[in-house]
This record gives sequence, structure tokens and C-alpha cells, in this order.
Amino acid sequence: MPSVCFYFQVHQPKRLRNYHFFDIGKQHCYEDEELNRDILLKVAKKCYLPTNALMLELIKKHQGRFKIAYSISGTAIEQFKKHSPETLDSFKRLADTGCVEMLNETYYHSLSFLYSQEEFLAQIKMHRELIEREFGQKSISFRNTELIYNNDLGKLAESLGYRVVLAEGAEKVLGWRSANYIYHAEGTKDLKLLLRNYPFSDDIAFRFSNTNWSEHPLTAEKFSSWVHRIAGSGEIINLFIDYETFGEHQWEDKGIFQFLEVLPDKILMHNNFDFCTPCEAIERYPVRGTLNIPELYSWADIERDLTAWCGNKLQEDALKTIYALEKKVKSTGNDTLLKTWQSFLTSDHFYYMCTKWFSDGDVHKYFSPYESPYIAYINFQNAVKDFKLILG
Repeated sequence: MPSVCFYFQVHQPKRLRNYHFFDIGKQHCYEDEELNRDILLKVAKKCYLPTNALMLELIKKHQGRFKIAYSISGTAIEQFKKHSPETLDSFKRLADTGCVEMLNETYYHSLSFLYSQEEFLAQIKMHRELIEREFGQKSISFRNTELIYNNDLGKLAESLGYRVVLAEGAEKVLGWRSANYIYHAEGTKDLKLLLRNYPFSDDIAFRFSNTNWSEHPLTAEKFSSWVHRIAGSGEIINLFIDYETFGEHQWEDKGIFQFLEVLPDKILMHNNFDFCTPCEAIERYPVRGTLNIPELYSWADIERDLTAWCGNKLQEDALKTIYALEKKVKSTGNDTLLKTWQSFLTSDHFYYMCTKWFSDGDVHKYFSPYESPYIAYINFQNAVKDFKLILG
């Protein structure tokens, strides 16, 4: 019986305000509270609240047969509490159904795995405690920021007690293999890997409203027929997408909510198919081989690499500058300074500095509050310079 594993990333960064050179040494407030509030409320109205309501309705309708999973960053939860507590409550209602798994990740949605194991472990601990406190779940499933993964991350995740990690099903990783099976992670005792079926995931996340796409319009009937073809040649179809796909990236008037509303019915019409969460998947299906992933991969852009965050000199310099402050920040014992520094680590700040203006350029521009990557870099470095003055 093949299963569909629906996983959604939920994240909101704390965007920086316009921080000018002449603010250095004078203004010590770095985040744009008004912009962050406005964006959060907009996305809550267009995506989080209506989609959560629909998910709850689908769970009730299908009496436990429809299951989903989320990872919600610490910065998103902080902003829900501050600006939209009803959004957090709606996620809690979903978690209470018993049909929703909450995964662990880095609290600040950071790239700390690449630059500081100490900070990486600290943020996982923070997030683990947050999810248990807010949703009452102790997760055995982990997903690193933007599905960044290699063998070393697998070993570290297993040492922390995780039994399954989510990763990108890139061809360079799989070779002749299929993403529609569970694999053992190279170098670990028993860690399982769930690999994103990126063609199917991207059909929903990116191509759904693309009128130039040969398969447009994408209906639930059409998509479910593709999924059903996996029968006999796969056991788990991992649909991992950004939650803001629903209503924010793909607008309501394009039919995305109607698609989602009907999809479970169409999938479940085939008696051999069902839905499961990551932790259920590894109990249900056997391992079908070992994957050796020495290089780093992510789910970003067509390259599935790390160039969205650390692929140019601007990003490299900004990352080097902020992580170089770790020892000094932590030596102060000042919790406010620590949280400020950790907020600077959020991966979005470096994503805004990406200079790839080719196949993925429009995606990067869509997410950025800046006119250009260069302005994003200057703004970030100005704020960090002031922060360094405070550190002394």
C-alpha cells in the first residue's frame, strides 16, 4: 500500500529595517517591526488561517485517513504569538487531532550546521523544547533548514535521537534510484531518509498556476492519477512544499484551495493508497538501500545546492562576519545580545543577497524586501557593524 507523505515548511523571518550608514552608533533597533507584522498578518489571512481551517476539515472528514506534517520555525512561532495568536491556536488545533506530526529544525531557520556545530545544537535544543511546549509533541523527525543535508548531518541527527531526516530527492543523490522509497543514511546505525519527490512537489508549489506549463490546469484528478501510477514502483510519495503555496504563492483565485480540498478524496479513491506522517512511514516501510551523500544538497533552485545562501562574495562575507562574533557574544552571558545575534543568523538575510538572476531570479526577487542583493548586503552589514560596537 503506497502512502503519500505531505510535509509543509512554515517560516517567517524577522526582516531588518532600512539601516543606513549614519544610523551606526545611534540606532540599536535592527528589525522592521511594522513590515514583519504587516507581512505576517497578510500571509495569515491569505494562507495560514484558511489553509489550517481546510486541513482541519479534511482531517475530520476522512476520520484519521488524511495525515500531514509541519515544521514551524521558532521565528514564525514568536511572531504568531506577538501578532496573530489565532494562527498559532489554529496550528495547535491541528496538532491535537493526532493526525499531524510536528518536526524539529533549527529555531532561527539558520545555516548554523555549516558554520557552528555548537550553535546548531543549541538551536535544535531550543526548537525541540519549543515544539514540545507549544504542541505537546516530542519529535523523532528532523529537517534541516531548506532540507540542507549530507552524511555528516545524518550522523549528528542520529546522535541527537532522531530516527528520520527529510532531504531532497535530487538526481545527483539518487542516481538510478527512486525517491519513492525509504533509504538508510550512510554512516549511521539506523537513521532513515525520506526524500522529496521534487517533480510532484514542484508541480503544486511552482507550476500550479503557470499557464505556459503543458499540464496546466492541474486538477486533483490529474495529479492523483500521476500519484496512482507509482503503485508497484514505489512505496512513499513525499510531497514536501512551502506552506505559503496555498493562498500566498498560488492565489486563491487560481483554484489552489479547491485543488487541496478535493485531492485527499482523489488519492484515497484508490484503495491501496493512504496518507502517513514521517514517523509512521519509517515504521510501515522497509529500507530499500543505503544512500551515500558526502556533498551538501538542499531543495533550493534548480541546482539543489547551497548557492542560494552562500554562492557569492557578498554572502560569504556576511556569513563570515556574523559567525565570527559567536564566541564574543556568548562570552557576555547577555541573553538579549545572544538573541539579537541569533536572529542575524536567519538564512533569509543571506538569501536576499543572492545574485542569481537567471532561471531562479524571479523567485529570489519575490521573497526579498530589497531592491537588489547589494542593498541587502549593505543593510545587513550596517546593522552588524552597530551590533559589533555594542559588543565592544
